[in-house]
Amino acid sequence: MSEPTLFPEGGFLRLKIKLAYDGTNFSGWAKQPDRRTVQEEFEKAFATIVRQQCDSIVAGRTDAGVHATAQIIHIDVPESTDLSDLAYRLNQLLDTDLRVLELEVAPEGFHARFSALRRHYKYQIVDANKVINPLDRYDRASWYRPLDLARLNEASALLLGEHDFAAFCKFREGATTVRTLETFKWERKEDGLLVAQVVADAFCYSMVRNLVGSAVCVAEGRFEPSWIAEMLANRERISESMVFPAEGLTLVQVDYPSHAELITRAALTISRRDEDPENMSN
Repeated sequence: MSEPTLFPEGGFLRLKIKLAYDGTNFSGWAKQPDRRTVQEEFEKAFATIVRQQCDSIVAGRTDAGVHATAQIIHIDVPESTDLSDLAYRLNQLLDTDLRVLELEVAPEGFHARFSALRRHYKYQIVDANKVINPLDRYDRASWYRPLDLARLNEASALLLGEHDFAAFCKFREGATTVRTLETFKWERKEDGLLVAQVVADAFCYSMVRNLVGSAVCVAEGRFEPSWIAEMLANRERISESMVFPAEGLTLVQVDYPSHAELITRAALTISRRDEDPENMSN
């Protein structure tokens, strides 16, 4: 594995960029042969403007169909690059399901992935087989049974803290499944929409959608809340049938420390990266 670069090479500067995208027609963030991905589309547009291939580093690699309202990336460009109206010019080239929201020169020592403290996701469910407004169909999942909000929160609270989340992650060779889940709570909006806030230092592959599916099993009465704690403790992989669909999931925020602490945070994360070479995040 190549060494991560906390600083751009001489003659280059690092840009911090915030992106938003509708993941419906993307095969996830990471470039894949013969697939439309967010990274591929962004880097293609970027290279067209700066006339040079530049590789982007992302805070959290979202899976196929997952959305983002505040994805963070960094990219190193020659110091001679014309930054005037760069975000505007990129948005002129990009399809409308991918937008550059902010673009700035990154503070010293900033690394989109390794400097991050935590990632925030939300998951939205329309339960009890209610009709989804056509304009809302892309960012929420439908469920045919009514879900009990109190049981959702009771089950979700049992997962908080630092644990081995092997039961809730797809297996990836050589990747640790230990994570610190800081927030997992639900609320029901006035229109009945169920919204989960899910926050962790990082997420394993498909972890959020596994957590949601397990909480739903408790909320609809299929299992008692103790079941979810037993699954966590036993590290017994939950059934694929419980994994909720990608369309309900959105990355909404990535937290970073103060500028003075960026290098320290990145160094700490890098020191643990051999335990987690993938660091998938949805």
